[in-house]
Amino acid sequence: MSSDAVPKKRSQHRARCGRWLLRLYCAGVFVFLMAPLVVVFPISLSSAEYLQFPPPGLSLKWFERYFTSIAWIDATIQSLKIGAAVSTIALLIGVPLAFSLVRGKLRALRIVEKLVLAPVIVPNIVIAVSVYGLFATLKLIGSWTAVAIAHTLIALPFVTVVVTAGLRAADPLLERAAVGLGAGPIRTFLQITLPQIRPSLIAAGLFAFVISFDELVIALFLSGAQATLPKKMFENITFAIDPTIAAVSVLKILAILTILLASGAIARATRAPDVTA
Repeated sequence: MSSDAVPKKRSQHRARCGRWLLRLYCAGVFVFLMAPLVVVFPISLSSAEYLQFPPPGLSLKWFERYFTSIAWIDATIQSLKIGAAVSTIALLIGVPLAFSLVRGKLRALRIVEKLVLAPVIVPNIVIAVSVYGLFATLKLIGSWTAVAIAHTLIALPFVTVVVTAGLRAADPLLERAAVGLGAGPIRTFLQITLPQIRPSLIAAGLFAFVISFDELVIALFLSGAQATLPKKMFENITFAIDPTIAAVSVLKILAILTILLASGAIARATRAPDVTA
């Protein structure tokens, strides 16, 4: 065995140990984050009249109470409506902005990029207080459009980042070839660029929807008497403390999981292999 083989073998051994330690750490974090579900799922099926673990018996009455409650259904519809609006607005703003950041040459765009990412590092309570003062002046408190606009503010950075990553991974030579063959800007975007960034657009839209669907602080400030689903859940855990909150949490977890799995399947199905043909 050569003198260089022993250090190389030790280095590979340390690398394997490092990978296993990283996997164990990630597994520990995953278990820690998922552990509350072990409590939430059984409580949602509890026959008790209050939050109790382990449940004394099994019952579906809390799911029935959710689906037969006008207040819960109205809050759910309100959150779905706001989430759909946020996804649409964030994509309409974020996609052109991402194109400007990736394809633009102006130095001022770097400043714009930092401003767009600012809501990520600013606490939501600060944003909520700021937009509350603005919308109070405009007399929009209690309007779902005010909540949608404020949610767009915090969702836009994620949309911009995801679409920007998709654009940077796209092959610009294909666009140049299309232009060279006589295709106009719109046709080039629809037939060349869009198929390449479609998975990024789907992921960005779902990111915006999930962020809005799960946001509480801004809804507490702006929604007024109209409750979004997170606000209704907050009020339930504060005043009622019955297992309905567990049933709603389970439905919300399953809905978001279904959306994410479906988005992954759609993204894989819509990944166009013929773009480079």
